[in-house]
Amino acid sequence: MIFTPTRLAGVLLISPEVFRDARGFFLESYNHAQFAAAGIPEAFVQDNHSRSAKGALRGLHFQRDPMAQGKLVRVIRGNIFDVVVDIRPESPTFGHWLGEPLSAESMRMLYVPPGFAHGFLALQDDTDVLYKVTQPYSPAHDRGIIWNDPTLKIAWPDVGMPYAVSDKDRAYPRLHEALAR
Repeated sequence: MIFTPTRLAGVLLISPEVFRDARGFFLESYNHAQFAAAGIPEAFVQDNHSRSAKGALRGLHFQRDPMAQGKLVRVIRGNIFDVVVDIRPESPTFGHWLGEPLSAESMRMLYVPPGFAHGFLALQDDTDVLYKVTQPYSPAHDRGIIWNDPTLKIAWPDVGMPYAVSDKDRAYPRLHEALAR
């Protein structure tokens, strides 16, 4: 696997080694020893799977300490625009965001450490996203930031239709209000 640092400290783009032949392909999507050597020592405790229609926008989600989650995000069908926002107040990149296209075709993954909000936009119908997390879901620690917070200025792609955003995600506050709660 190739672990590529991004401009947000701790966020890594991961390209697995893919072995292809006439039968199809094989890849390792997770190897604890390789992840630990790349600076990701956390154990993953839960796997999540979502299927989204084109234009579905999920996020921006995070959990507060002590249940803050690291995530390993992977697309197994379709493609997404994956977004992370640095919500670590002491970080020099606090409030900065990063957007990465992830697809079943590219097989790239994104590691999102604790201290970041995460969301994505499905760019085609029937997009399946798998993500591993380092802490189980905790309703008491569940938080979010409104996807279109004007202070973040996230450049979500145009998908030719209005985004489909859940009522819960639509009700989230802006970054500074979300961290004050």
